[in-house]
Amino acid sequence: MQQTVPPQALKFTPQSLQDRQAQTRRFETNDEKAMLASVSGLLQDLGFAIDESDSRLGVLVASKDRDASEVGQAVMSVFFVLLTGVPLPTDAQQKLRASVVTKPGTDGLAVRVTFQRIVWNTQGQVSRVEALNDIKAYQDFFEKLSKSVFLEAQEI
Repeated sequence: MQQTVPPQALKFTPQSLQDRQAQTRRFETNDEKAMLASVSGLLQDLGFAIDESDSRLGVLVASKDRDASEVGQAVMSVFFVLLTGVPLPTDAQQKLRASVVTKPGTDGLAVRVTFQRIVWNTQGQVSRVEALNDIKAYQDFFEKLSKSVFLEAQEI
């Protein structure tokens, strides 16, 4: 059986443009290696481990593992077990991923970062895969990256 991409996966929504704008910043430099070094350092400071990096392609991927358990799910699971005798799977672990792509242009370097989350339940099954579209998180990331780029340019 051949799998195909669902048609809705390729459709852009008004939210797509807004997300892309939040995920991208332009910097007044064309030094991709230095930018990726700044991004790498920042992500490591935020607890991420670098999984892949290729400065020739302007790509960096990092991840970190975190606990995903939630009190509300645990309580529901206990009640479910009491009522049915069957354990209800709850979220257990999550992997946060950051993907960074740089693109040189005539007016500097565009940096785009996206954050995703993969959640596994107590039975080891993936229960959720989602993009994180919190505009504040992207603003915070780029604010910290701007400071890092400035400090590196000043050799501080």
